[in-house]
Amino acid sequence: MNSTSYIELSREAYQNNLDFLRSYIKKGTRISSVVKGNAYGHGIDDFVPMAESMGIDHFSVNSADEALEVLKARTNPKTEIMIMGFIANEDLSWAIENEISFFVFEFDRVRTAIEIARSTGKKARIHIELETGMNRTGFDQEEITRLIPLIKENRDKLEIEGLCTHYAGAESIANYLRVEEQKRDFKQMAELLAEHDIIPKMKHTCCSAASIRLPDMHEDMVRIGILQYGFWPSREIFIEYLKGKKDKTEPLRRLISWKSSVMSVKKVEMGEFVGYGTTYLAQRDMKIAIVPIGYSHGFSRSLSNTGRVLINGFRVPVVGMVNMNNMAIDVSELEQVKKGDEVTLIGKSGDVEISVASFGELSDQLNYELLTRLPTKIPRIIN
Repeated sequence: MNSTSYIELSREAYQNNLDFLRSYIKKGTRISSVVKGNAYGHGIDDFVPMAESMGIDHFSVNSADEALEVLKARTNPKTEIMIMGFIANEDLSWAIENEISFFVFEFDRVRTAIEIARSTGKKARIHIELETGMNRTGFDQEEITRLIPLIKENRDKLEIEGLCTHYAGAESIANYLRVEEQKRDFKQMAELLAEHDIIPKMKHTCCSAASIRLPDMHEDMVRIGILQYGFWPSREIFIEYLKGKKDKTEPLRRLISWKSSVMSVKKVEMGEFVGYGTTYLAQRDMKIAIVPIGYSHGFSRSLSNTGRVLINGFRVPVVGMVNMNNMAIDVSELEQVKKGDEVTLIGKSGDVEISVASFGELSDQLNYELLTRLPTKIPRIIN
């Protein structure tokens, strides 16, 4: 069955982004590809094998169900998976059995993991998350002093894969002092653990924004999310990257394009309303095309009468209300528009482009938000 739209992922663009990241990140630092949120809307099932084919062998997810998706999608049995957030206690056995590592940031998870490791004879692969100022998850300094004896007593049941933290707003220069304090606190707690011979296989603190802004903290691994897909965490980070560089060329390329097609074309007489209600009145005789995409597909209702799409190399406006399953576009100025013509919602058509950023700004969404809201049912195609 044909879908109402499809998403294209560019292999060439992804290779370009990896080449840039590998040239920028400290030599020897491993890249963990962050694929939470269905690979930021790009689709875990399609994205993971493509990334593996380009040398990525470590993936970070938010939850156990995402880890299962990566486990099913991976093509290399040696590819590692790391859960950074939610995993129910009853799912820890599954994670340990499948050698999936996971963050620990509170005592109940540690104790449960130890009990499972004791009963199964298989070590739990843990990453100790430190609370350095994000105030979300992680062991603070007082808790670390209580965690140390628990770990020392159970060394035979735990594999200390990593020591990590997360910066609170590395994408904004306004957070400079807060991030500097976090760096200091991380180093102090890492030293405290080392004094008790608790030394992880790797340290990792940097997300995409921190990887650009804090090269001194690249450590053994960086967790790269939005950058690998061709987007900057914020405009500030892009400006920070360009500062002092003679070459101002954008080094990243977007992987994603979102396309649909014209479902029907019809004429509307002057004085008639288009779509539900009375939000759009035809000021002249018009020709409109109906596109089988609506808010149930991720095209926000807030784009009613304000959104833009591309057709046959031209930018045209959305007219009337965006419905659950379709929308109308004004093609009055185009001579040749017919059923089946390609409609680009995100991406290029000829020499014109609708970027994720411009799409997001019109619908008042962050890049992250818009991408992760793209429904999983939309087919993804690698080209």
